[in-house]
Parts: sequence; C-alpha cells; structure tokens
Amino acid sequence: MSSIKEKFNQISPSEFFYSNRDLAGFSNPTRSLYTAVREFVENALDACDQKGILPDVHLTIKAVEPDKPDPKPYILTVKDNGPGVDAKHIPLAFGTVLYGSKFGLKQARGMFGLGATMAILYGQITTNKPVIVKSCADGQTQNQFEILLDIQKNKPVIVKHNTKEASKKGLSVSICLEGDYSKAGNKIRDYVYETSLITPYATITFDDPKGQKFQHTRFVKEIPPPPTIIRPHPHGIDVERIRRMIVESQFEIPTIDDVMIEKVRKDLGLSKQNLSFTAIMTKAKKKWKNLSRQVRVVIALLSFLKMDFEKLSKIRIEDLDVPNKKLHYWDFGDSQSKTVDMDPESQYYKQLTNTVQGEPLTTFLTKRFQRVGPTTAVKFAEFAKFKPEKRMGTLTNQELVNLSDALQKFDDFMAPDSSCLAPLGESPLEKGIKKFFNPDFVAVVQRPASAYSGFPFIVEMGIAYGGDIKSGGPHVYRYANRIPLLYDEGSDVVLKVVNDTDWGRYKVKGDPPFIIVSHICSTRIPYKTAGKENVADRQEIERELRLGLQFLSRKLAAFMSKRGQAEMAKKRANLYAKYIPMIAEFCTELAGKKKEPNYKKILEELEPVEIKTEKTIEEEKPIESK
Repeated sequence: MSSIKEKFNQISPSEFFYSNRDLAGFSNPTRSLYTAVREFVENALDACDQKGILPDVHLTIKAVEPDKPDPKPYILTVKDNGPGVDAKHIPLAFGTVLYGSKFGLKQARGMFGLGATMAILYGQITTNKPVIVKSCADGQTQNQFEILLDIQKNKPVIVKHNTKEASKKGLSVSICLEGDYSKAGNKIRDYVYETSLITPYATITFDDPKGQKFQHTRFVKEIPPPPTIIRPHPHGIDVERIRRMIVESQFEIPTIDDVMIEKVRKDLGLSKQNLSFTAIMTKAKKKWKNLSRQVRVVIALLSFLKMDFEKLSKIRIEDLDVPNKKLHYWDFGDSQSKTVDMDPESQYYKQLTNTVQGEPLTTFLTKRFQRVGPTTAVKFAEFAKFKPEKRMGTLTNQELVNLSDALQKFDDFMAPDSSCLAPLGESPLEKGIKKFFNPDFVAVVQRPASAYSGFPFIVEMGIAYGGDIKSGGPHVYRYANRIPLLYDEGSDVVLKVVNDTDWGRYKVKGDPPFIIVSHICSTRIPYKTAGKENVADRQEIERELRLGLQFLSRKLAAFMSKRGQAEMAKKRANLYAKYIPMIAEFCTELAGKKKEPNYKKILEELEPVEIKTEKTIEEEKPIESK
C-alpha cells in the first residue's frame, strides 16, 4: 500500500469566507442584498454613536439595468455624517477581512466589523466591480478610493485614489452586487422602519429602486451615552483566553541587537568606553536602581553569559529554560547553539525568571480582570488551591484547566460592569412606541444589568395595546444591540418566552391588537448563527426576558381590567337609555295618567359613570415603569 503524503494549506480569512459566505448571511441574492444593507447602515450608526453625533444616514439602492428581471446587479450606497475614516486606514478597513475596530469588549451593533467587508467581497464575487469609498475625516479633504480585494492574500488592491475639497465630515460606501429586490424589498423596508424605532435619535432616509423615498426623521434629540471598553469578567473566560492573557502580561526577553546594546551602554554611561565583563557588571550594580526593566534583563543575561558588549553583539538568545536552569543562545561566530547554566543563587536569577514567568496569580487577577480586588484575589487563590504568589508563566496545561474551572465556579466575584453597555433607555423607547403605533396603552421596563458566562447584558422591553396596532397579536419586534432581527424568528429566545406566556391570565383574548418590543444589549450577544438573526436561549437571558414580560403583562392586565369595567358601564348606560323610556311609557299607561315621569333626570345621573370611567382609565394609564 503506497503512502500518500497529505498536504496542508493555510487559507486566508477572505478565502474562507469566499468559500463559506452563507455563514455570514450571504447565501442567496435576496438574503445578500438585505444583509449588505444591514451591515453598512449599522456601521454608519455605530460610527456616529461613538462620537456622539446625531446620525443622518442615507441609503440608496439603484438597479444597474432596471428593465432586467431579478436577480440582477444593484448599486447599494450608504452615506453618513459620522467622523469618516482616515485615508491611511481605508484600504485595509474596506479591503481586508477581519480588520476593524470592533475587537474590544464593548457593545457594538456588529460583532467583528467583518460584515461590511463580507458585503464588499460578495459584491466583487458577483459583479467583479470595486467598492467605492468616499471619506472626509477632517472636514476639508475628501479621499475617494476604488478598491478590489485580493481573495488569496486577503489584501486590498487600490484601483484608483483621488482627493477633492469637502465641507463636512462623513463616509460614503458604494458597492455593486447581485441582488433580488423584488423578494428582499419588504424585509429592507421593515428593517429601515424598525431601525428608526430603536434609534429614535437618527434620521434615516431610504431611496428604493422604484424611485420611492422613505424618510424617518429623528424625534429624540439626545444620544444615549456611548459604551466603554472594559476588561473581561472572570466568568467569561476559557483556557485559551487565559493562555493569551498570560502571553500579553509577560515581559518578553528583549532582542539584543546593536540598538539595544547602545541603549544599555548609554544607560550605564559607557557610550565611549569598551569595558571588560567584570567592569560592566560593577558599573551596573552601582546604577541598578535607575535602570529600566529592559536594561536590567540584558544585564541579568550578561551575568550568566559572562560576555562583554562586543561578544554580546555576536549572539542571539534562543530560550530561557527555567525548569532546567539553562540559558540557550546561538553563536553566529561558531554557527552553533550553545548553553550555559544559570545559578539559582545569583541575584540576577530572579530578575530573569520573573521576566519569563509573568505576574503572580493575585496580580494577574486584579490587573487583567474587571472588579477583582486584592482581597477577592487571595480568597480565590485559596478556593482554587493555588498559592497567591504562583507565577502565571509556570502553570502547566492541567493547572490552566483547573484555574479556568475554578474561575467559573467561584461565586464571590462581583457582578460584571455594565458601563460597556448602551441601552436605549425607557423614555426614548416609550416615545418610539407611541410615535410608531399611537397605542391606547403603553408600558416599558429596563431590567437591571445581569450576566451570562461573564458577559454583561441588559434587557429592555415595551408592550402596547390598541390604537393603530393591527389585530392578531402579539406582534413581536426583536432587537439585539439596536439591530432589528427579522429572519429565523422561530427559534429565537424572545419568541420562546412570548409563546410560553398564558395571555388569558392577563385578560388578553381573541385576536388582540398588541405588540411587544424586546431589546437585548450585551458585549457578546449569543447569536445561534453568524448571520446574527436569532438569539440562543441562554438561561440567564431567558430569565430576564421572562421577568420583564411578566412585569409588563401585569400592567396590561390592569389596563384591560379597567377597560372592561368601562365597557360594562357603557353597556349598562346604553341599556338604560334604551329601556327606561319604554318602561316610563308603560307605567304611565298602567297608572292611567297622561304625564310621563321625568326619566331624563335618571339618564343624566347615569352619564357621569361612563365619562368618569373613561377619564379614570386615561389618568391611570402607566406612562413609565421604573
């Protein structure tokens, strides 16, 4: 049997997404047009949010050949009044997959800043046209780029670049892509409509391919405070993340090149002197307190190598083997690897081992994680059965696994910091619902910050009844980080909670005209798919949604109860108004009298019952729920 050598190739991120574009929501012309709109609009809103600018976003979709049947090429353009992008970043930002500013731990509409590049990539694949980016970041000069993406190398190819004068900041991105507007149009219009409900401080204009204009003008003048970047919470950490954090926290052995040697000479005051090894070490001892960490490490290495600067310039440090107390280096003169033993009793040994072994466990916890103080760190070390002074760089694989498990199980960490979140707020949400639905009843609630797997999240919900709402409810509007979720609703956690509710208990029967608005904001929304359309049923999120919905449902039940009483009072009044005149006439005849009793006075006394009940409902409408 002949042996077959298997060949392994590394592919670029753009090559991967080219082959698996359905993962990111670009599975067909209908879904792709909708996803591209979504990505560009969300990037525009995020850019404005970060700088506290009231957004003006203009979306245009134009057919290249209007008479052709769908699917066909469309030009999609999104313009905003945001801060723009510096010219030096444009080629990488719009011509590279996984290049962006969304990798910090804070709330943003997009997850990785990858969706816009995916839309550009999809456009290039289907029409072979470059993306056109116009950006003004200084309010004076507009840079215009035409960029293609080199899929194999994941690099931008600049087709054209020119500049012209501009009077205001902003960004315009335009792509040509294959789409099917006849099928995607309803979803895109719904997306624009629902985005303006959850972003009431933005003006969003949409010019569709048929020449229709849909404009949603802002009706709130204040932007919620932007989210901040925070350190991770211990409960949201796995072994691989800890490993990376250890590497980030370690001070690496500096490269000993001519520049570094010159720095050491200068710091020791030896710029013009060639001293022997012994003389260098004597000088270093005197100046030790004033030396930088990098220079101290080089001196510590020198102490074991027993070399002067000339010899030091002819070697390269390869490895510091702490367990075996050996220092390996490459000698360029002899072209071979050499080893020296390190004396653990040496005063320089600790300097070197601390360098490669990283911070003690307690320092690592307090510096690298949010809301972990020294007392909690020591308490955790005891719980996890680690010495508080244990150096992070000395942890074995098994110890890393034990540490990760203990971080998940330790209950005394404070709840995650929610300053990285930017919920819309109860008042703007209520204003949005009132403007869009003109309901008879509305109630909103913002739940306190909670966390799942160490990621903070906040749930906001609103409920509305009557007015302009169509019957057949509940109609559910789902949002995550201010993004409307329009696809894959069947398996979403919000739908699960709504469908589990027994609405009869809350006096809601038949085909009621009512809506539910649900907004989850988090640093990490647990989407079920890369298309970011449905939220997984994490236990903690489900619980907060349930509590929010129960609170609002009780408010609705109170309203329905009062409404029922008012309707009964009205029915009674109508009944009396119909039958009392007949009874009066019958009684007059029976008594043999000619003049009827004054029954109109009785009817007048009944009227205020109806008016009072309606007025009471109006006065007792819950305007805001805290």
